[in-house]
Amino acid sequence: MAPLPSRSSRTLFAAGPIVSAASVQTGAGFGASLLPLIGPIGVVGLRQFFAALVLLPVVIRGARGFTWKTVRPALLLGLMLVVMNLGIYGALERIPLGLAVTLEFLGPLALALLSSRRLVDLFCGLAAGGGVVLLTGTVDDLDLLGVLLALLAGAAWVGYIVFGQGASHSLPGAQGTAVASGVASLITLPMLVVILVHTPAEELGRIALIGLVVGVLSSALPYSIDLAVLKRVPRGLFSVLQSVHPAAAAVSGLLILGQSLGLGQVVGLVVISLANVVAVAQSSRRSAAARRAEEALTV
Repeated sequence: MAPLPSRSSRTLFAAGPIVSAASVQTGAGFGASLLPLIGPIGVVGLRQFFAALVLLPVVIRGARGFTWKTVRPALLLGLMLVVMNLGIYGALERIPLGLAVTLEFLGPLALALLSSRRLVDLFCGLAAGGGVVLLTGTVDDLDLLGVLLALLAGAAWVGYIVFGQGASHSLPGAQGTAVASGVASLITLPMLVVILVHTPAEELGRIALIGLVVGVLSSALPYSIDLAVLKRVPRGLFSVLQSVHPAAAAVSGLLILGQSLGLGQVVGLVVISLANVVAVAQSSRRSAAARRAEEALTV
Protein backbone atom coordinates (compact mmCIF):
# COMPACT_ATOMS: atom_id res chain seq x y z
CA MET A 1 0.00 0.00 0.00
CA ALA A 2 1.28 3.46 -0.95
CA PRO A 3 2.43 5.65 1.94
CA LEU A 4 0.38 8.67 2.95
CA PRO A 5 1.35 11.61 0.74
CA SER A 6 3.15 14.56 2.27
CA ARG A 7 2.39 18.15 1.18
CA SER A 8 5.09 18.01 -1.54
CA SER A 9 3.82 14.60 -2.68
CA ARG A 10 0.27 15.93 -2.97
CA THR A 11 1.56 18.75 -5.14
CA LEU A 12 3.39 16.19 -7.28
CA PHE A 13 0.38 13.98 -7.91
CA ALA A 14 -1.88 16.99 -8.49
CA ALA A 15 0.38 18.53 -11.13
CA GLY A 16 2.37 15.47 -12.24
CA PRO A 17 -0.34 13.66 -14.27
CA ILE A 18 -1.27 16.90 -16.05
CA VAL A 19 2.34 17.63 -17.04
CA SER A 20 2.87 13.98 -17.98
CA ALA A 21 -0.27 13.80 -20.13
CA ALA A 22 0.47 17.08 -21.89
CA SER A 23 4.03 15.91 -22.59
CA VAL A 24 3.00 12.44 -23.83
CA GLN A 25 0.27 13.66 -26.15
CA THR A 26 2.31 16.54 -27.54
CA GLY A 27 5.01 14.03 -28.41
CA ALA A 28 2.37 11.67 -29.83
CA GLY A 29 1.16 14.43 -32.13
CA PHE A 30 4.67 14.91 -33.51
CA GLY A 31 5.17 11.15 -33.68
CA ALA A 32 1.99 10.75 -35.72
CA SER A 33 3.46 13.07 -38.34
CA LEU A 34 6.16 10.43 -39.01
CA LEU A 35 3.69 7.57 -39.58
CA PRO A 36 3.55 8.04 -43.39
CA LEU A 37 7.36 7.81 -43.54
CA ILE A 38 8.31 5.01 -41.14
CA GLY A 39 5.02 3.51 -39.90
CA PRO A 40 4.05 2.68 -36.31
CA ILE A 41 6.92 0.25 -35.70
CA GLY A 42 9.45 2.83 -36.87
CA VAL A 43 7.93 5.58 -34.72
CA VAL A 44 7.88 3.37 -31.62
CA GLY A 45 11.43 2.17 -32.23
CA LEU A 46 12.67 5.73 -32.72
CA ARG A 47 10.83 6.95 -29.63
CA GLN A 48 12.24 4.19 -27.43
CA PHE A 49 15.76 4.53 -28.83
CA PHE A 50 16.03 8.22 -28.01
CA ALA A 51 14.34 7.76 -24.61
CA ALA A 52 16.86 5.02 -23.75
CA LEU A 53 19.73 7.18 -25.02
CA VAL A 54 18.69 10.16 -22.89
CA LEU A 55 18.28 7.94 -19.80
CA LEU A 56 21.42 5.84 -20.36
CA PRO A 57 23.49 7.74 -17.72
CA VAL A 58 20.83 6.83 -15.12
CA VAL A 59 21.24 3.12 -15.93
CA ILE A 60 25.04 3.33 -15.80
CA ARG A 61 25.01 5.03 -12.39
CA GLY A 62 22.64 2.50 -10.83
CA ALA A 63 23.78 -0.71 -12.56
CA ARG A 64 25.94 -1.93 -9.66
CA GLY A 65 22.95 -2.12 -7.37
CA PHE A 66 20.73 -4.05 -9.78
CA THR A 67 19.51 -7.53 -8.88
CA TRP A 68 16.98 -9.74 -10.65
CA LYS A 69 14.42 -8.96 -7.94
CA THR A 70 14.81 -5.19 -8.25
CA VAL A 71 14.86 -4.99 -12.06
CA ARG A 72 12.16 -7.57 -12.83
CA PRO A 73 9.22 -5.09 -12.61
CA ALA A 74 11.13 -2.66 -14.85
CA LEU A 75 11.78 -5.40 -17.41
CA LEU A 76 8.07 -6.22 -17.52
CA LEU A 77 7.33 -2.51 -17.70
CA GLY A 78 9.55 -2.29 -20.79
CA LEU A 79 7.54 -5.04 -22.46
CA MET A 80 4.31 -3.20 -21.66
CA LEU A 81 5.75 -0.02 -23.19
CA VAL A 82 6.35 -1.83 -26.48
CA VAL A 83 2.83 -3.30 -26.65
CA MET A 84 1.19 -0.06 -25.52
CA ASN A 85 3.07 2.12 -28.00
CA LEU A 86 2.75 -0.25 -30.95
CA GLY A 87 -0.97 -0.45 -30.25
CA ILE A 88 -1.55 3.29 -30.04
CA TYR A 89 0.60 4.24 -33.04
CA GLY A 90 -1.00 1.45 -35.06
CA ALA A 91 -4.37 2.94 -34.11
CA LEU A 92 -3.23 6.44 -35.07
CA GLU A 93 -2.70 5.26 -38.64
CA ARG A 94 -6.43 4.55 -38.81
CA ILE A 95 -8.36 6.77 -36.37
CA PRO A 96 -7.92 10.32 -34.93
CA LEU A 97 -5.55 10.91 -32.02
CA GLY A 98 -8.26 12.01 -29.56
CA LEU A 99 -10.45 8.99 -30.28
CA ALA A 100 -7.52 6.55 -30.13
CA VAL A 101 -6.39 7.75 -26.70
CA THR A 102 -10.02 7.86 -25.52
CA LEU A 103 -10.42 4.17 -26.35
CA GLU A 104 -7.02 3.45 -24.82
CA PHE A 105 -8.12 5.12 -21.58
CA LEU A 106 -10.77 2.43 -21.09
CA GLY A 107 -7.98 0.28 -19.62
CA PRO A 108 -7.05 2.66 -16.77
CA LEU A 109 -10.73 3.48 -16.28
CA ALA A 110 -11.56 -0.20 -15.74
CA LEU A 111 -8.66 -0.47 -13.27
CA ALA A 112 -9.87 2.63 -11.43
CA LEU A 113 -13.39 1.27 -11.06
CA LEU A 114 -12.15 -2.18 -9.96
CA SER A 115 -9.83 -0.55 -7.41
CA SER A 116 -12.52 1.74 -6.00
CA ARG A 117 -13.17 1.47 -2.26
CA ARG A 118 -15.18 4.68 -1.77
CA LEU A 119 -18.33 6.06 -3.38
CA VAL A 120 -16.61 9.33 -4.32
CA ASP A 121 -13.84 7.43 -6.11
CA LEU A 122 -16.42 5.46 -8.07
CA PHE A 123 -18.24 8.70 -8.93
CA CYS A 124 -15.02 10.33 -10.17
CA GLY A 125 -14.19 7.29 -12.28
CA LEU A 126 -17.66 7.19 -13.84
CA ALA A 127 -17.65 10.96 -14.40
CA ALA A 128 -14.26 10.75 -16.10
CA GLY A 129 -15.60 7.90 -18.25
CA GLY A 130 -18.64 10.00 -19.18
CA GLY A 131 -16.37 12.87 -20.14
CA VAL A 132 -14.35 10.52 -22.29
CA VAL A 133 -17.52 9.40 -24.11
CA LEU A 134 -18.38 13.04 -24.82
CA LEU A 135 -14.81 13.64 -25.93
CA THR A 136 -15.05 11.07 -28.68
CA GLY A 137 -17.69 13.14 -30.44
CA THR A 138 -19.49 11.74 -33.46
CA VAL A 139 -17.08 9.68 -35.56
CA ASP A 140 -18.26 8.16 -38.83
CA ASP A 141 -16.84 5.08 -40.56
CA LEU A 142 -14.75 3.82 -37.66
CA ASP A 143 -11.85 1.59 -38.64
CA LEU A 144 -12.34 -1.67 -36.70
CA LEU A 145 -8.63 -2.56 -36.66
CA GLY A 146 -7.82 0.91 -35.39
CA VAL A 147 -10.34 0.47 -32.57
CA LEU A 148 -8.94 -2.96 -31.65
CA LEU A 149 -5.36 -1.66 -31.61
CA ALA A 150 -6.40 1.22 -29.32
CA LEU A 151 -8.09 -1.26 -26.96
CA LEU A 152 -4.92 -3.42 -26.99
CA ALA A 153 -2.97 -0.32 -26.00
CA GLY A 154 -5.48 0.21 -23.18
CA ALA A 155 -4.91 -3.31 -21.84
CA ALA A 156 -1.15 -2.69 -21.95
CA TRP A 157 -1.72 0.63 -20.14
CA VAL A 158 -3.11 -1.36 -17.21
CA GLY A 159 0.10 -3.42 -17.23
CA TYR A 160 2.08 -0.18 -17.39
CA ILE A 161 0.37 1.06 -14.20
CA VAL A 162 0.78 -2.24 -12.32
CA PHE A 163 4.42 -2.88 -13.27
CA GLY A 164 5.22 0.84 -13.11
CA GLN A 165 4.18 0.90 -9.48
CA GLY A 166 6.35 -2.16 -8.83
CA ALA A 167 9.33 -0.57 -10.59
CA SER A 168 8.85 2.68 -8.68
CA HIS A 169 9.28 0.81 -5.37
CA SER A 170 12.09 -1.53 -6.40
CA LEU A 171 14.34 1.04 -8.11
CA PRO A 172 15.02 4.61 -6.95
CA GLY A 173 14.48 7.79 -8.93
CA ALA A 174 14.31 7.46 -12.71
CA GLN A 175 16.09 4.07 -12.77
CA GLY A 176 12.85 2.16 -13.38
CA THR A 177 12.03 4.35 -16.38
CA ALA A 178 15.60 4.05 -17.66
CA VAL A 179 15.68 0.24 -17.48
CA ALA A 180 12.21 -0.08 -19.03
CA SER A 181 13.14 2.27 -21.87
CA GLY A 182 16.33 0.28 -22.49
CA VAL A 183 14.37 -2.97 -22.70
CA ALA A 184 11.80 -1.43 -25.05
CA SER A 185 14.58 -0.05 -27.24
CA LEU A 186 16.38 -3.42 -27.47
CA ILE A 187 13.13 -5.09 -28.56
CA THR A 188 12.32 -2.54 -31.26
CA LEU A 189 15.83 -1.54 -32.43
CA PRO A 190 16.32 -4.31 -35.04
CA MET A 191 13.01 -3.40 -36.72
CA LEU A 192 13.90 0.30 -36.58
CA VAL A 193 17.24 -0.31 -38.33
CA VAL A 194 15.55 -2.25 -41.14
CA ILE A 195 12.98 0.51 -41.62
CA LEU A 196 15.56 3.32 -41.64
CA VAL A 197 17.74 1.49 -44.17
CA HIS A 198 14.81 1.65 -46.61
CA THR A 199 14.00 5.30 -45.83
CA PRO A 200 15.10 8.07 -48.25
CA ALA A 201 18.38 9.55 -47.02
CA GLU A 202 17.13 13.14 -47.33
CA GLU A 203 14.43 12.41 -44.74
CA LEU A 204 16.72 10.93 -42.07
CA GLY A 205 17.74 14.24 -40.49
CA ARG A 206 14.13 15.35 -39.98
CA ILE A 207 13.16 11.91 -38.73
CA ALA A 208 16.01 11.91 -36.18
CA LEU A 209 15.12 15.39 -34.90
CA ILE A 210 11.44 14.60 -34.49
CA GLY A 211 12.38 11.23 -32.96
CA LEU A 212 14.47 12.97 -30.31
CA VAL A 213 11.58 15.31 -29.46
CA VAL A 214 9.14 12.40 -29.28
CA GLY A 215 11.54 10.29 -27.20
CA VAL A 216 11.91 13.02 -24.58
CA LEU A 217 8.32 14.32 -24.57
CA SER A 218 6.48 11.00 -24.88
CA SER A 219 8.75 8.66 -22.93
CA ALA A 220 11.74 9.87 -20.90
CA LEU A 221 10.05 12.82 -19.15
CA PRO A 222 6.45 11.61 -18.59
CA TYR A 223 7.33 8.04 -17.62
CA SER A 224 9.75 9.37 -14.98
CA ILE A 225 6.98 11.60 -13.63
CA ASP A 226 4.48 8.72 -13.67
CA LEU A 227 6.75 6.42 -11.65
CA ALA A 228 7.37 9.18 -9.11
CA VAL A 229 3.60 9.62 -8.71
CA LEU A 230 2.93 5.86 -8.61
CA LYS A 231 5.39 5.55 -5.73
CA ARG A 232 3.18 7.84 -3.64
CA VAL A 233 -0.45 7.17 -4.61
CA PRO A 234 -2.71 4.10 -5.00
CA ARG A 235 -3.30 2.59 -8.45
CA GLY A 236 -6.98 3.49 -8.42
CA LEU A 237 -6.38 7.22 -7.93
CA PHE A 238 -3.57 7.20 -10.47
CA SER A 239 -5.88 5.49 -12.97
CA VAL A 240 -8.55 8.15 -12.53
CA LEU A 241 -5.95 10.87 -13.05
CA GLN A 242 -5.03 9.26 -16.37
CA SER A 243 -8.30 10.63 -17.77
CA VAL A 244 -6.26 13.77 -18.46
CA HIS A 245 -4.70 11.91 -21.41
CA PRO A 246 -7.74 11.88 -23.74
CA ALA A 247 -8.21 15.59 -23.09
CA ALA A 248 -4.54 16.29 -23.80
CA ALA A 249 -4.73 14.10 -26.92
CA ALA A 250 -7.74 16.02 -28.24
CA VAL A 251 -5.94 19.33 -27.74
CA SER A 252 -2.75 17.95 -29.31
CA GLY A 253 -4.74 16.61 -32.27
CA LEU A 254 -6.27 20.06 -32.73
CA LEU A 255 -3.05 22.08 -32.44
CA ILE A 256 -0.56 19.74 -34.16
CA LEU A 257 -2.64 17.63 -36.56
CA GLY A 258 -5.56 20.00 -37.24
CA GLN A 259 -8.19 17.57 -35.90
CA SER A 260 -11.10 19.80 -34.82
CA LEU A 261 -13.11 19.69 -31.57
CA GLY A 262 -16.92 19.81 -31.38
CA LEU A 263 -19.10 21.21 -28.60
CA GLY A 264 -19.58 17.77 -27.02
CA GLN A 265 -15.84 17.26 -26.94
CA VAL A 266 -15.30 20.61 -25.21
CA VAL A 267 -17.93 19.64 -22.60
CA GLY A 268 -16.11 16.31 -22.20
CA LEU A 269 -12.86 18.17 -21.50
CA VAL A 270 -14.59 20.16 -18.75
CA VAL A 271 -16.16 17.05 -17.17
CA ILE A 272 -12.82 15.19 -17.17
CA SER A 273 -11.06 18.19 -15.62
CA LEU A 274 -13.67 18.47 -12.85
CA ALA A 275 -13.49 14.72 -12.12
CA ASN A 276 -9.72 15.01 -11.71
CA VAL A 277 -9.99 18.05 -9.46
CA VAL A 278 -12.48 16.23 -7.19
CA ALA A 279 -10.35 13.05 -7.13
CA VAL A 280 -7.20 14.96 -6.13
CA ALA A 281 -9.04 17.11 -3.56
CA GLN A 282 -10.69 14.10 -1.91
CA SER A 283 -7.42 12.17 -1.79
CA SER A 284 -5.63 15.17 -0.31
CA ARG A 285 -8.34 15.59 2.33
CA ARG A 286 -8.21 11.90 3.30
CA SER A 287 -4.43 11.83 3.55
CA ALA A 288 -4.38 15.05 5.58
CA ALA A 289 -6.96 13.62 7.99
CA ALA A 290 -4.99 10.38 8.32
CA ARG A 291 -1.80 12.32 8.96
CA ARG A 292 -3.46 14.37 11.71
CA ALA A 293 -4.71 11.14 13.29
CA GLU A 294 -1.20 9.69 13.23
CA GLU A 295 0.23 12.85 14.79
CA ALA A 296 -2.45 12.76 17.52
CA LEU A 297 -1.50 9.17 18.38
CA THR A 298 2.18 10.04 18.72
CA VAL A 299 1.58 12.99 21.06
